[in-house]
Amino acid sequence: MKTFILIHGSWHSSWNWHRVTPLIEKAGHKAISIDLPGMGRDKTPINEVRMQTTVGKICDLIDSVEGKIILVGHSKNGIMISQAAEYRPHKIEKLVYLAAYLVPNGKTQKEYSAQDTQGVLKPYVTMAEDLQSHTLQPEIYKEGLYHDCDDYITELAKVILGSEPVESAITPLQLTEENYGTVPRVYIECLQDRAVTPFIQKKMYTETPCEKVYSMNTSHSPFFSKPQELVDILLSL
Repeated sequence: MKTFILIHGSWHSSWNWHRVTPLIEKAGHKAISIDLPGMGRDKTPINEVRMQTTVGKICDLIDSVEGKIILVGHSKNGIMISQAAEYRPHKIEKLVYLAAYLVPNGKTQKEYSAQDTQGVLKPYVTMAEDLQSHTLQPEIYKEGLYHDCDDYITELAKVILGSEPVESAITPLQLTEENYGTVPRVYIECLQDRAVTPFIQKKMYTETPCEKVYSMNTSHSPFFSKPQELVDILLSL
């Protein structure tokens, strides 16, 4: 039996994985998803959220599991699974980047996001400087995140999506070959992605090579549009 820890992306929460978790468990494995600090049902004030405490929450969860885990990160929070792997390399069997930011040592998520000029989300991001966070305007949800998903996903998102802390996006990753570099990693690219476009996905997994790259012909949200195909890839690991 394998244990998968599933980490959601910007603005989202553990809700991302509600179609994936039962499929993993039906196959005889364990799936754990959490709300990161300030997200979903976690009530940490958004202006108090920092990358190190978020990574710490992930590490605490990893420590609570007996044996090794497979750590899956979506979108922006590829940076979180990378930093967690630096701190817990011997506990992680594999890192899985799902249309996720795969950022090298000393670089930031924002540096790579800035290079992704074809994405459709940026004009719809509203900053809240006083809260050190931003939100995404609902009118772009369908086109930008869920264009191949059931319409009810977009409607749920209008209720569930929240604010995203900005500090982690400008925090350089601190990774070493001795720790992070020893953990095998794979990439799952989403070929119709309009949020983290195929251009920047390929740039990242080319600059930081992975054991294998899987391709899904989906939007940014395959956990909603093609959950079984996604789970089949995860189980093949």
